[in-house]
Amino acid sequence: MKTLGNILWLVLGGALIFIMYIMVGALLCVTIIGIPFGIQLIKLGGYAFWPFGKELVYGPDEPGCLSIVMNVIWILLGWWEIALLHLFFGLIFCITVVGIPWGLQHFRMALASVFPFGKEIRYRS
Repeated sequence: MKTLGNILWLVLGGALIFIMYIMVGALLCVTIIGIPFGIQLIKLGGYAFWPFGKELVYGPDEPGCLSIVMNVIWILLGWWEIALLHLFFGLIFCITVVGIPWGLQHFRMALASVFPFGKEIRYRS
């Protein structure tokens, strides 16, 4: 079931989200200052590519002081707009009963995109 959900996710816009995350992340990695933010966008892109069966959770020693500071900088620089976009698409998908799983996935991605520092991707069983 996860595989079918992921394939439909890619067809219904997940591939576009993945490409956008990876392109902007790679562009930010060109500058030294943008590398931490680019890495987080690439991590979110990997999560957006095949999201069903995965979750973003805090690492073993997180949230630490550095990750909290970086999350605050992340929000101040305007990356919270990604979360608003995921919330919008989540609401659109949740209009129909069939789209609810994809809408809920967008809501999870919105939460992950607000505070990405200190999190890692884990596979759910």
